[in-house]
Amino acid sequence: MSSYDYPFNERIRTLLRLEDLFGKVLHNVESTHEINHHAALISLFQILDVIDRAELKTDLLQELDRQRIVMNGLRGNPAIAQNVLIEVIEEIETTATTLRSSSVKLGQTLRDNEWLMSIKQRAGIPGGICEFDVPSYHYWLGLDQERRKQDLETWLRPLMPLYESLRIILHILRGSGATAGLVAVNGAYQQMLGGAKPAQMLKITVDDNLPCFPEVSANKYAINIRFNSLDSVQKPRQCEVDVNFELTLCNL
Repeated sequence: MSSYDYPFNERIRTLLRLEDLFGKVLHNVESTHEINHHAALISLFQILDVIDRAELKTDLLQELDRQRIVMNGLRGNPAIAQNVLIEVIEEIETTATTLRSSSVKLGQTLRDNEWLMSIKQRAGIPGGICEFDVPSYHYWLGLDQERRKQDLETWLRPLMPLYESLRIILHILRGSGATAGLVAVNGAYQQMLGGAKPAQMLKITVDDNLPCFPEVSANKYAINIRFNSLDSVQKPRQCEVDVNFELTLCNL
């Protein structure tokens, strides 16, 4: 099954972008080729651009503390597996403590690295980090793969508390809400929204064999989902068949 997330606010949008970038960094760091390590560093630079908001750390800590309180309120509930609950609470507490213990701005250790910042500046120029532009970077890419991996892990390490925090929050968010099986008639579906607590994200799940993908437009009053087929030349067009899918409205 393929899953698609659609955020309803900038806060969740930022977390999803960071999750995507961290996934690319972690995957490419584990690879051995210099091109993978180059891609990992470019994604790391993009993470720095996304987290350049002073309140992000505060937002994450507040949400972790709120979830810890909620989880503690479930202790003793016979419908909850207590061993799993305790593990989740401990993970939240450990992650929050680690994130809180850092006294510097997120990513500041990387910003203080003049060599990395010189590469980041050139990376914003198309083709700007060719070997004749930054020979020191070309030299680094030619080093032993273990040395490159060690450097990347060193640069990434100060950001891992951030990653663990957003991973926990998004995991809880995706697990919230009830899932409903629905049908998009002729590829289109609309649903009015209500309730005192608006959704923060919706999750759409479709069969892997479905030859189309969902596009979502939404506001606090309604959501509109249109399933389109992919054409590598023309712009996507709406499917003209009924599409079965699952929809979850998620809220922390």
